[in-house]
Amino acid sequence: MESTAPLILLAAGGTGGHLFPAEALGGELIERGLRVRLVTDDRALKYSGLFSREMIDVVASETARGRNPLQLAHAVVTLSTGTLSAFRLMRRRKPAAVVGFGGYPTLPPLIAARLAGIPSIIHDANAVLGRANRFLARHVSAIATSLPGVLDRDPALSARATTVGTPMRPAILNAAATTYAAPETNGPFRLLVVGGSQGARVMSDIVPGAIERLDPALWGRLILTQQVREEDMVRVRAVYDRLKIQAELAPFFTDLPARLASNHLVVSRSGAGTVAELAAIGRPSILVPLPGSIDQDQFANAGVLSQANGAIRIAQVEFTTDRLAAEISALAAEPQRLAAIAAAARSVGRLDAAERLADLVVKTAGI
Repeated sequence: MESTAPLILLAAGGTGGHLFPAEALGGELIERGLRVRLVTDDRALKYSGLFSREMIDVVASETARGRNPLQLAHAVVTLSTGTLSAFRLMRRRKPAAVVGFGGYPTLPPLIAARLAGIPSIIHDANAVLGRANRFLARHVSAIATSLPGVLDRDPALSARATTVGTPMRPAILNAAATTYAAPETNGPFRLLVVGGSQGARVMSDIVPGAIERLDPALWGRLILTQQVREEDMVRVRAVYDRLKIQAELAPFFTDLPARLASNHLVVSRSGAGTVAELAAIGRPSILVPLPGSIDQDQFANAGVLSQANGAIRIAQVEFTTDRLAAEISALAAEPQRLAAIAAAARSVGRLDAAERLADLVVKTAGI
């Protein structure tokens, strides 16, 4: 017999940055006795987290990219079709509320919720609202942000916003229980280099040269873990083999939370999820924002940690082998500074974000 508990639909784009917070909230809502389903595009069908295939409703969506009239027309048609499908879904599922986590796949279900008179909430993990959430913000019942001050320039939206943090999956919460231990002066120095879910070529271009510029005495201490695209693997491996660096290279790490916790320093892009996880776990980092985005969201995300002295932010144009080598050398020589940066990062983190967001969902849904 199917449960009669209220249903909450979670809408998220098919990437980890959107799906992981949705999964964390879903787990909290289930613990509270509620039912959850995920509404997304077909990219998430290969997702194997909290949401089984039976818990997923696929709605057509399309990202509006560039200004090509044909592409824009196709996006409009696809989103319109998806909205009609989502409206039928609302009538069939009868959710108590719909929660969107950003990305264009959230547009059809959130618009459909508005048309159907169903309470709706958006959550944004970035320091600036993404384009989809910016469009939805004036049409939803409540707005949840990960970081304070995101809507300070818009009093009308700020009045409906609640800062809750970024809901964290269990693996991050487990990693956060590991206290940061600064490296010993002449002991191993563990360095993790990551570039987001697709990797980042700039890391393969810059990091090996920076490692080569380090004092050879540091080479022997270095334990390096680096995310490297398949097409860059041979050239990156050749540098580390020549320097006799202890290095583990892979295109993707499935156990990234544990690796974040076990390293002394992280060099990374500054996507919202990465920044939130570094803050939750409390690890020092050198952050290189992805350049060229319309909203400069990664630059703003990194700024939250750097302004709290919890990270070093380097714009990509300034991210050179010499600059990175100098930063790594200085940090490796000052374990107490690494510990202070880790503590500052941890002071920004929120481990109870899933509970805070769940409270807002229950209040908004009136259940």
